[in-house]
Amino acid sequence: MPRYRTVTVAGLDVFYREAGPAGAPVLLLLHGFPSSSRMYEPLLECLADRWRLIAPDYPGFGHSSAPAPADFAYTFDHLADVTARFVDALGIEHYTLYVQDYGGPVGFRMALARPDRLDALIIQNAVAHEGGLGPLWRTRRAFWDDRAANEPALRENFLSLAATRTRHIGTDPAIDRYDPDLWTDEHAFLSRSGQAEIQLELFYDYRTNVAAYPVWQRWLSEHRPRTLVLWGRHDASFQVQETDNYRADLPDAQVHLLDGGHFVLDTCADEAAGHIRAFLEELVDDDPRL
Repeated sequence: MPRYRTVTVAGLDVFYREAGPAGAPVLLLLHGFPSSSRMYEPLLECLADRWRLIAPDYPGFGHSSAPAPADFAYTFDHLADVTARFVDALGIEHYTLYVQDYGGPVGFRMALARPDRLDALIIQNAVAHEGGLGPLWRTRRAFWDDRAANEPALRENFLSLAATRTRHIGTDPAIDRYDPDLWTDEHAFLSRSGQAEIQLELFYDYRTNVAAYPVWQRWLSEHRPRTLVLWGRHDASFQVQETDNYRADLPDAQVHLLDGGHFVLDTCADEAAGHIRAFLEELVDDDPRL
């Protein structure tokens, strides 16, 4: 049964969801935008028999502290630092890292800083190559080039209810598979006082992720972590061709295209869990320590 806890990290309350035996191998689940650890509830329900699943909310997201940008630097470097300290606070020494969307830039920073902690990597609709960014990113790149002039367009492209819905449904024609609460709940979160300022500040820093892509690619090619790639083919934000980019960096990676969107657990949780279980069981077979 999942547990819902909070730990103090660097003066912040970091909320997290946890399931599974305390001594089991850890699966660290890093969420995307504008979601929270809530997106991993389906996995907490079906993988906790053999693994310890831990899913934190970043500062500014979910139930974690959300200080104003004047009091907290909303950068991906900072989120990665807080998340690494969170891992230390829980006494976790090794983990398989599951990254989705914003979890990618947070997780890649953690992996490069502490490669000895990483047992394996699961990538789900998270980008590390320029070619993975779709047409929606034209407005977003314009925001990076001239923040003041392009902020109104960015708000519509990124923070509106329509954009929040599109992030889930993407190009999937079977829209009746998607629970409308997925985007209405997230938009309610984005509409809370101070949230727009937090998310705009953090997204302005997203340009540093794009600049870091070549570094992440070299690290993947050189270190060759055991990797599983799960990709929702109907993602409107990130291109399905990104899976080929990961194959080029990681020829031994397992890659599965699923009939879902950006948040593939919306519609393919059971299928995704099956691939994750098989991947993790292979790790245990190859390394009994896990």
